Amino acid sequence: MQRTTYSTGTAWEPRVGYSRAVRVGPFISVSGTTATDASGQVVGEGDIYAQAVQALTNIRTALEALGGRLEHVVRTRLYVTDISLWGDVGRAHGEFFGTIRPATSMVEVSRLIDPVMLVEIEAEAIVPE
Repeated sequence: MQRTTYSTGTAWEPRVGYSRAVRVGPFISVSGTTATDASGQVVGEGDIYAQAVQALTNIRTALEALGGRLEHVVRTRLYVTDISLWGDVGRAHGEFFGTIRPATSMVEVSRLIDPVMLVEIEAEAIVPE
């Protein structure tokens, strides 16, 4: 099967050796995605809801670059630095996936790669043939 990758062009991807998203056949896996803009700067400092919205927007962009859509997402994983803010992250997730309703997990982690980052989200999609 053909493997296609998508990169945002930020410095992290070549340094760490990963792609924002990879498509193999009908499957798309989107790496842990944070609230960064096109220049790699964190959006929504101190606001976990704004960061979740930006991360989910970045996921949508990666999916679309590989021929997918949010409707194709079957699984998400949400990593938050403060689980007491789960409602704000859940609200953002619901705004993107309310009727799609993928399987999901949300777990608290001690920190992310940048202390300003409050949430990181992964997604898996299956694109119909």
